[in-house]
Amino acid sequence: MNAKPVLMIIIPCYNEQEVLPVTAPVFLAKLRELAELGLISGNSRILFVDDGSSDSTWDLITKYSREDPHYIGIRQSRNRGHQKAVLAGLMEARDRCDVTISIDCDGQDDPDAMNEMIRLYLEGNEIVYGVRSERETDTWFKRTTAQSFYRIMNLFGAEIIYNHADYRLISSTVLHHFADYGEVNVFLRGMVPLVGFRSATVAYRRKERRAGRSHYPLRKMLALAADGITSMSILPIRVISFLGLIVSVFGVVSIIWAIIRQVTGHTVPGWASLVCIISMIGGIQLISLGVIGEYVGKAYMETKRRPRYIISDRTWEPFRRVYLEEKGDAAPIDSTSENAVK
Repeated sequence: MNAKPVLMIIIPCYNEQEVLPVTAPVFLAKLRELAELGLISGNSRILFVDDGSSDSTWDLITKYSREDPHYIGIRQSRNRGHQKAVLAGLMEARDRCDVTISIDCDGQDDPDAMNEMIRLYLEGNEIVYGVRSERETDTWFKRTTAQSFYRIMNLFGAEIIYNHADYRLISSTVLHHFADYGEVNVFLRGMVPLVGFRSATVAYRRKERRAGRSHYPLRKMLALAADGITSMSILPIRVISFLGLIVSVFGVVSIIWAIIRQVTGHTVPGWASLVCIISMIGGIQLISLGVIGEYVGKAYMETKRRPRYIISDRTWEPFRRVYLEEKGDAAPIDSTSENAVK
């Protein structure tokens, strides 16, 4: 690889007016460090993706973009969720850089892991996954449920990286192929491994949130888990079919047993057993219908082919031209020349 790669750090934001003033300088400092080490081009950028925030997040992004050309930003027309915000950033970046790194803006993911990510990319890896080395900062409940989620996903046949969320490096080569995946129901940590290409992992320790509060409560985590399972695997439907077969066999045996008892004259009133059997079968049927309905609903949304994201505002326009014409070190990271992106 002759020229230094142009990196774009993708940072999804949703109502992050408290944490952005703290973490934005941290990301810029990391970008400067990587450029000074000769790992990336000085033409690299930080791309904030505002996921339809209702606070002053977008105002902060535009302010940072005016103050330093290495901050750029896009805003979605409405809130569409973390996964689609990351996807929007990746798709915007794929023609404008050589490699991307997606990371949350709360400062919990260690930016220093980017050094090793870039080195692994320069060694020929097209995807590098950031993997948590431990979960000491999580509560017992979150740690247990998160680890159970990864095990269940792998049990269901989904190819996800254990203890990996959305901190990852992806090359533009992979992104151009990833653009062919047109699912409306987006689950990136399960979709990215499907693309293939050479990959590696980098372990890091997750920190406490720098400021503000988390916008990913239990309700959203459960929704993400449900989306991941139903988007990446049909095993739940197969489990239902197998369960239905078992219940059917049990029902046939029960009928034979009831006939034998009737013929031999050993019948006794047993409303309790009857109620238990009906309740069990009824519960299984309702659960089965719910799971099937989830898949039908996702298929329904896929057939609509609605856009996964809509960009309403950008803080920049000429970046594509600059990237194509000045790929390399034409715009150093601390440059104030006329060639810097405005």
